[in-house]
Amino acid sequence: MGNFKIAVVNSSSFGKVFPQHIQRLQAIGPVNYFSFDSEIGGKELAKALTGYNIIIASVTPFFTKEFFENKDELLLITRHGIGYNNIDLAAAKEHQTIVSIIPALVERDAVAENNVTNLLALLRCTVESMTQVRADQWEKRADFVGRALFNKTVGVIGVGNTGSCVVEILRNGFRCDVLAYDPYKSALHIQSFGGKKVELDELLAKSDIICLCANLTDENYHMISFAEVAKMKDKVYLSNSARGALLDEAAIVSGLKSGKIAGLATDVLEEEPGSKDHPYLAFDNVVMTPHTSAYTLECLEEMGNKCVTDIERITKGLLPDRAVQAQSKFLAV
Repeated sequence: MGNFKIAVVNSSSFGKVFPQHIQRLQAIGPVNYFSFDSEIGGKELAKALTGYNIIIASVTPFFTKEFFENKDELLLITRHGIGYNNIDLAAAKEHQTIVSIIPALVERDAVAENNVTNLLALLRCTVESMTQVRADQWEKRADFVGRALFNKTVGVIGVGNTGSCVVEILRNGFRCDVLAYDPYKSALHIQSFGGKKVELDELLAKSDIICLCANLTDENYHMISFAEVAKMKDKVYLSNSARGALLDEAAIVSGLKSGKIAGLATDVLEEEPGSKDHPYLAFDNVVMTPHTSAYTLECLEEMGNKCVTDIERITKGLLPDRAVQAQSKFLAV
């Protein structure tokens, strides 16, 4: 295969901040941007991408079995991120498509930092107070008495790449007592970052604040729903920088309405992109950012470099690093 066409799909940042990434790709073949509805059907998506044999993919749309069954010869999907829950790996394997992701360490610091940044903005009423200053209402500052993060009991759900960094920040930076739930990590692993391994029910019952940092899987879809919210402390705060579907949005809205949940900071939604009429935004005690946890210059530069290097390697018949679906008849090795 010597002719390559590259599609950049639903990425608002790739090549925009660092145009040299596009320049490197243009030495390989034509590059075009596409923007699709997150719920586009697989067959329609495949038709729209006819002729493209390399895709740089964002968190949406979903590359389903139907997509692969209707797609022409597709060599590579390289994710501009570390998650791949929007790609059917079994179907990719069946159709000889390599799927690669960003190494977790590239995003680790940036995503963990934003989880805590959004949490602090929520706790300290940063957005609301800034809005009042812009409205020439400085004297209303007594309306914005916040909560401290120091010395709180914080539960961290998911202690992998990002979660382990969040544990470190909370424990070492804010002297928090960190309870951590991760059925796939040992107590020693969690302790090495400064947390204590507990079961989910204990975390829910004892935490003043809960940070979500887990991967999205079939098993943990809506892992925080009505029953879990009921088990939480009154006036609990939540911060989610992982995946929106970890939370049952109806349950969170109910908790915000009742006051059980004192505030929510989230960088992610179950269905993205979000809009101004999202139910979360009916509440002043919500901080929502548009899935920008990885959006630092440092992180985006390395993410872009990885995607471009994946493509350069695949065009030489070489397997990219961090290939989660690594089998294809088109590779030399």
